[in-house]
Amino acid sequence: MEEREFFDEKTEQRKHQLTCTKCGVAGEYALNWLVRRKKKQVPNRADDRDRARFAKAQSYMVLRDDTANCTNIRCRKRFEIAGIKTMAFLD
Repeated sequence: MEEREFFDEKTEQRKHQLTCTKCGVAGEYALNWLVRRKKKQVPNRADDRDRARFAKAQSYMVLRDDTANCTNIRCRKRFEIAGIKTMAFLD
């Protein structure tokens, strides 16, 4: 079985405080995350090895955006997102 079969997948937007690297203005940005939540039970066609992998699996989210556009009207430049982990485990 593939790892994707252990998770329910959806995209979410979450707000983060970021500072533009070009102009230095801080602002709130909505970033896209791919959220993978562990299913409640093992799929029916899983064997023993798949059950062991499922027991170790955790819910997590992955950042989909690499850059953001500055919200400052005078700047509006695209800057690289820094200071946020690209992957985070959920409880």
